[in-house]
Amino acid sequence: MAKEPVIIEVPNRLKAKVSYGPDGVDAQRLEQAEAMISALAPEYLSWVIDDLKRLQSALDVALATAEDARPAAVRAIFEISHDMKGQGGSFNYGMITQVGALLCNFIEARASFDAQEMEVIRLHVEAMRLVIGQKMEGDGGRPGQSLLKGLQAVIAKVSR
Repeated sequence: MAKEPVIIEVPNRLKAKVSYGPDGVDAQRLEQAEAMISALAPEYLSWVIDDLKRLQSALDVALATAEDARPAAVRAIFEISHDMKGQGGSFNYGMITQVGALLCNFIEARASFDAQEMEVIRLHVEAMRLVIGQKMEGDGGRPGQSLLKGLQAVIAKVSR
């Protein structure tokens, strides 16, 4: 006969660390956090340029790797682009977030990467470089939206 399940109540320590006001998060703390992010904004471009260099190096390694060993090499591309995706929107580069999301989703949906799929990855890396080079802030306007549609079309073509 099975024993009765034991319910263990775990204290919510995270809740004690978060400051709440009557309407949710403390407005003053939120303003402080936003000010900190704004103060870091000028440094973002130098960070993202370094990330783009690392991304290009990872792409070069993946392209030089035999196809059967390529998934491990592509993992580095995923990790760098995932970090870039997370930071882009915080510094008003939503296009980096969107291109990074497309790239991460494309990589996650595959177990192997042939020449055609590597070309799709290369196009995403080039798109990220273009976004930063042209300083496409926000949603990138019409050029940015055209770029996203083009990347989505390439992904759809390869995914058939």
